[in-house]
Amino acid sequence: MWLRACIVCSVLSTAVFMPVVFTEEPGQIVEKAITKKTEMDTLTLSLPETIRQKDVIPSREFEARVAGAGGKVLFIFQDDRPFAQCHASSIVEAGDGSLIAAWFAGTKEKHPDVGIWMSRFVEGKWTAPYLAAKVKECAHWNPVLFIDAEGTLHLFFKVGPEIPKWQTWWMSSENHGATWSEPRELVPGDAGGRGPVKNKPIILSDGSWLAPASTEYHLWEAFADRSEDRGMTWHRSANFQVDRNVFKGKGAIQPTFWESAPGQVHALLRACAGSAWRCDSEDYGKTWTPVREAGLPNNNSGLDALRLDDGRVLLVFNPIGKNWGPRTPLSLAVSGDNGDTWDLFAHFEDDPPETDLEYSYPAIVRTRDGIAVSYTHKRERVRCWLIPLAAL
Repeated sequence: MWLRACIVCSVLSTAVFMPVVFTEEPGQIVEKAITKKTEMDTLTLSLPETIRQKDVIPSREFEARVAGAGGKVLFIFQDDRPFAQCHASSIVEAGDGSLIAAWFAGTKEKHPDVGIWMSRFVEGKWTAPYLAAKVKECAHWNPVLFIDAEGTLHLFFKVGPEIPKWQTWWMSSENHGATWSEPRELVPGDAGGRGPVKNKPIILSDGSWLAPASTEYHLWEAFADRSEDRGMTWHRSANFQVDRNVFKGKGAIQPTFWESAPGQVHALLRACAGSAWRCDSEDYGKTWTPVREAGLPNNNSGLDALRLDDGRVLLVFNPIGKNWGPRTPLSLAVSGDNGDTWDLFAHFEDDPPETDLEYSYPAIVRTRDGIAVSYTHKRERVRCWLIPLAAL
């Protein structure tokens, strides 16, 4: 059973809103509403005992802390953007120290005019967004940036009018993102999507690439895609094992990976049961344990993790335990025991769930100065935090 505890952060409000309390049933979390009204309302989130909440840093204080340590918080582009909506950003540091961000954008998600857009952070500012990839006259989705051990940059993205029909395309850059190769299919003839689906691949201690992958048909299935030849060929693991008598709903997708020791790989997954799921591998991602609850709330939206050299694991996610729940707040949690327990550290965005605003689909990567985090900001812009390690 999960014991319940609360995070409280102050927000100004004169409206009535409904904090929620969650009770656990096998494989899911059920919402119960509590009505509350005050002149100065508080945002109350119910979390499992595996997430400790003490001195959680509000968004504005966290932004000041990052700036004080020499970091930056920036929008990659402003309201004069050349598209109506954007989503699903990815970010990477190139070998020359510049940053590159990518996202999909167009009229709206799934519209045929949606393509893959990109910007570079050079000399302290982001360049104007430009269309980086449009291989067919149908929707493009979920770009994933990745730098390999030789310093080559890679961009993976999905193409297709519907998710079950996705094809994965791939392009690369040998000059820090200044120019890119012609796009090509990652696995020719595939339908459904091979390679990374949302989150970055990781380079394992044996030199292989491990890409977090998933498909969405009638049921959602997640798996690992492994390459031992720098992406030229890929070997798919079996779908992660799910006991569907325990875990109800469609399933889980969009894993995020980290390696804690040689061959010891761990996955957290977006799921539709009100909580994130986890599984583990002891053979470099070739086989996996059955999935289990991770002790983390999940609103059936994307999350991303990163392991630091000191062993800490960072997680960016929406701490909402409700299937298709609100996509705010967006928060940073830190684990010192390989993801068994977590400390909720800070909020990137702390608007209460009742506002129905969206801060979602985060990406987190290591940089030479610390970490970089990007995410969707209200489907209108992409926000980026450049965080020195001293701020963590």
